[in-house]
Amino acid sequence: MDIHFDRSNGVIDEQIDALIAQVGLAGTKAQSSRMVREMILSALKAGQEIAYPADLKLMRTTMKEMRFTAKVFGPHRSRRKVTIFGSARTERTDPIYQKCLDFSRLLVERNYMVITGGGGGIMQAGNEGAGAENSFAINISLPFEQSTNPVMANSPNVITYKYFFNRKVAFLKEADAVALFPGGFGTLDEAMETLTLIQTGKNPPIPLVLVDDDQGGYWENLFSFMRNTLLKRGLISGEDFGLFTLTRSPEEAVQVIDDFYRVYHSSRYIGEDLVIRTSKELSAQEVDILQNEFSEILSPGQRIRTSAVALEKENDQPDLLLIPRLIVPFNHRNFGLLIAFIRRINSF
Repeated sequence: MDIHFDRSNGVIDEQIDALIAQVGLAGTKAQSSRMVREMILSALKAGQEIAYPADLKLMRTTMKEMRFTAKVFGPHRSRRKVTIFGSARTERTDPIYQKCLDFSRLLVERNYMVITGGGGGIMQAGNEGAGAENSFAINISLPFEQSTNPVMANSPNVITYKYFFNRKVAFLKEADAVALFPGGFGTLDEAMETLTLIQTGKNPPIPLVLVDDDQGGYWENLFSFMRNTLLKRGLISGEDFGLFTLTRSPEEAVQVIDDFYRVYHSSRYIGEDLVIRTSKELSAQEVDILQNEFSEILSPGQRIRTSAVALEKENDQPDLLLIPRLIVPFNHRNFGLLIAFIRRINSF
């Protein structure tokens, strides 16, 4: 029989409903039960439609890995987290290792947690500075590298992924900020991917800090390439330089992250609007200032609105229902200016 996502599956729907009720998802967890029902139906449809076992294996493993990701991070949802990228080959004697230690210690002093790839080098420095109790290690299973670093070896906050793409999702899905230290191909990959996702709006706006060595010989060279080649050829725009901060100072890097969340809390899209949650309610005068100073990023003829409570479609984030909001008719283009818009909110 054909399986559909509406309730036209007869006895199949009844059996799924009974199974969901049996494991305790009915009643008060009605919203969760609806999503679980669709996941079950997706699995059944995949079994019907896909005959190639390797494709089913990929789907199965992906769901298992993402389920475990949510389980590990779930109890720590109330604390902001910073993902740290950098080379696994950095030696403990390298000054940049100490700089990462200092950075992660400062983060914990301000109640952040740290996420690393769980390996050695900069990853170990990030976990070491934060301590295992304030850290996550999201590792990858490779035939020749890398084992979980000794700081995190016995921690419950370790996840080892089979697939890189699931690991990449976790790095950014759980991050309220990203800090990039010098590294190799993997670090550059994460830098470009994070920039791309923020530039295109596929990742919510977050602070991205590039922490350079004291000689300025790594990220500053990349910055020069962006300015002298990418910008001159029109491959990026000037506002894209607002997507990140380049610094040599761990203290400044932490301050950039802290300042980003002074008033701004979080955001998500509801239809065509960008809903920006704030830690305090903005006055009508402050909203007018935003309207006038940032009309360029708004859809033509639209105005910024306020709401004291969540919109109906935000009910899937119950911990955020009572936070004040700005309803911004964002044009979905000027993401560099959107970062400037958030900085202006933080100035009030």
